[in-house]
Amino acid sequence: MFENLSEKIASAFKQIKGEGRISDLNVANTVKDIRKALLDADVNFKIAKEFTDNVKEKAMGQKVLTAVSPGQLMIKIVQDELTELMGGMASEFNTTGNPAIILIAGLQGSGKTTFSGKLANYLKTQKGKSPLLVAADVYRPAAIDQLKVLGGQIGVDVYAEPENKDPRAIAENALKQAKTTNKNVIIIDTAGRLAVDEVMMNEVAGLKAALQPQEILFVVDSMTGQDAVNTAKAFNERLDFTGVVLTKLDGDTRGGAALSIKYTVQKPIKFISSGEKMETLDVFHPDRMAQRILGMGDIASLVERAQAQFDEEQAKKLEKKIRKNQFDFQDFLDQLQQIKKMGNLKDLMGMIPGMGKAMKDIDISDDAFKGVESIISSMTPFERSNPDVIDLKRKQRIAKGCGRDMNEVNQFFKQFEQMKQMMKGMNNMPAMPRMGGRR
Repeated sequence: MFENLSEKIASAFKQIKGEGRISDLNVANTVKDIRKALLDADVNFKIAKEFTDNVKEKAMGQKVLTAVSPGQLMIKIVQDELTELMGGMASEFNTTGNPAIILIAGLQGSGKTTFSGKLANYLKTQKGKSPLLVAADVYRPAAIDQLKVLGGQIGVDVYAEPENKDPRAIAENALKQAKTTNKNVIIIDTAGRLAVDEVMMNEVAGLKAALQPQEILFVVDSMTGQDAVNTAKAFNERLDFTGVVLTKLDGDTRGGAALSIKYTVQKPIKFISSGEKMETLDVFHPDRMAQRILGMGDIASLVERAQAQFDEEQAKKLEKKIRKNQFDFQDFLDQLQQIKKMGNLKDLMGMIPGMGKAMKDIDISDDAFKGVESIISSMTPFERSNPDVIDLKRKQRIAKGCGRDMNEVNQFFKQFEQMKQMMKGMNNMPAMPRMGGRR
């Protein structure tokens, strides 16, 4: 995400790094390159110019402290301006109401239905809510089925009337059912079109008028750049939505939508989404996104994803096993499954400071663990729990069972043993850090 923008901004900072002081010349050169980087990222020219004018004004007005180099000062100014451009701080998400009504709008293909499922999962697992998904897209034949599949994956009920072609009636009936079944949030997945049209606008506006939702979220495909911003503006003029959702941030996005949309519509970005997994939804924090764009990583979001996936009781049991040097193949497999739920591996690596640039040209597939998983899956439950019993004969059977080369199996066993030895060394530590539990 934002790899090209990050690289070009980093290159711009080279103009001023190592300089003894800030001057008209080195600031002008740096700002010129930053503006070009923003334009290449599909940021509107007016926004890019205003942004860089603000940076230049603040840079020239600063006195460089003895402990801070001009380069560090410039990075801090740009970071603060990026944060402000994207909203300044995370926005509240309103789930008050009995039930709270969340209306999802956007163009076809923006990822509305997938986001609806992710939001239901987030509200259920992170906020303790009891959501109901509502299939109000009466035009796309697969929309109802898709929502039902997603609801089944996350254990959330889906209200649908396949024969009814009136979205307003469907939503009103869903609201009645939510009240009788003690659902405290309903999420209404509305229809999209390939482009903004009057019928679509009237339909969504009618739903808003009838339901008076607490939140109206406009879902934007971040890969469409400035086009997404223009669409958001058109929707906001009719709907006056409460917030924006950026989807497909794991794609080849230039970042223009994330950087421009708050400035253009004056509505906050509330969530960001990447991939198809139901767990890959994050509250949008402008300061964290600014850090990522500047190659500083995003440890806070990485820890939050880990906390959302790792159960505290399981973490305590795992810690005891590690302390007793009893970590086995089943434990290893369980941890792999939890890590995979945290999202795209390359995206996760990009959250580690300094790793974004290093990972730019490296392709990490979500199937990276498939070989290891197949090896462990070929073991019997007894072998998984007792790694020491696996001799050459058992290894040969495991290799044959998973269709892997014997060298690959031996390499995995060697790596597993090295990891156990490393964990054994942790036993001398006074207290092991825990991944943390659900909050």
